[in-house]
Amino acid sequence: MSTDLAGRPRRSGAARYRQTLWLLTSRDLKVRYSTSKLGYVWSILDPLVMSGIYFFVFSVVFKRSVGDEPYIVFLLSGLLPWMWFNGAVSDSTRAFIREAKLVRSTKIPRTIWVFRLVGSKGIEFALSLPVLAVFAVAGGAELHWQVVFFPLAMVMQTLLVAGVGLIVAPLVVFFRDLERATKLALRFTFYASPVIYGTQDLPDDLHLLAAFNPLSGIFGLYRSAFFPEQFDLTEVLVGGGVCLVVLAVGLLVFRASERAVLKEI
Repeated sequence: MSTDLAGRPRRSGAARYRQTLWLLTSRDLKVRYSTSKLGYVWSILDPLVMSGIYFFVFSVVFKRSVGDEPYIVFLLSGLLPWMWFNGAVSDSTRAFIREAKLVRSTKIPRTIWVFRLVGSKGIEFALSLPVLAVFAVAGGAELHWQVVFFPLAMVMQTLLVAGVGLIVAPLVVFFRDLERATKLALRFTFYASPVIYGTQDLPDDLHLLAAFNPLSGIFGLYRSAFFPEQFDLTEVLVGGGVCLVVLAVGLLVFRASERAVLKEI
């Protein structure tokens, strides 16, 4: 093993990358919470408020015909991962613009500026899971063996969010209007994805189409821990394939535009 001038073993490129990624990810979290007295509470307050609104609308105002009981658990198991997806993709539109000086001056792989957002939002998601557990206990939701699919869902979502981020981050540098377009696309994606409903609530002729939305399979995996009928193997397999394709496209787009991005910012 090679050593540096001080006689310490040199870190491999992959080890340095992981260390830098962790430092930037933890920095993001510290900066986000350093000026807030509530800190961690903010990471769960938004999905809680949204869940409360949709719970009131579909359980009190209208006669609900979607989802499963307890509906608040059904909602949270879709909204919490949605906040991860939405937050990471939204922040990716400013990944290079916000840190332009650091991106230009440092020699670390530029993909790290996207992956740190995926990591920080993923950590926030993980920290919000105790809230889901509390509502599950309070609502009497039964935990099933399908909870073992949670790690698979997180891996799939990580690949998906990273792929979308790698596409959006460089393109926004050239097309600034894409930032607003991304927000509109996310709003559409929210209602086109099984967040407040399940794919089982869709007409039969839309099930296959829904499977090509990778969030369908991902949310189904999360929800199957409490609602086993939400698991659909076709959605998981198709969604997993789409996640890999999106990641591959993201890497290609990123590599093709990296030099131009450095000149533009």
